[in-house]
Amino acid sequence: MLKIPIGLIHNEISVYNIKIGSAKAKVLQEAKVLFWNEISMMHKHGLEAVNRTLQDLRGNKDFMGGLIVVLAGDFRQTLPVIPRGTIADEIKACLKSSYLWKQEKL
Repeated sequence: MLKIPIGLIHNEISVYNIKIGSAKAKVLQEAKVLFWNEISMMHKHGLEAVNRTLQDLRGNKDFMGGLIVVLAGDFRQTLPVIPRGTIADEIKACLKSSYLWKQEKL
């Protein structure tokens, strides 16, 4: 649903292009829970951009705009793929390296 851009690896995007008043924005504003599967393969910039987008759409500066977000995935599997990157680059790109990870409740 969020259509995370492929170029996310190369540049940190601030928010997703979801217009306030659109059908997608209304769904995200009225949602009670967001389930996100295979999150362990997501670049940290993706989670950070979704956080900012939800905060803007919902008018709430709490984590993920106050929406309950269930993150699912197996961190023993694949880390984010960084083309021509080192293992250190992959670890730096993983969600546990994001400033948001400290706000997660396990």
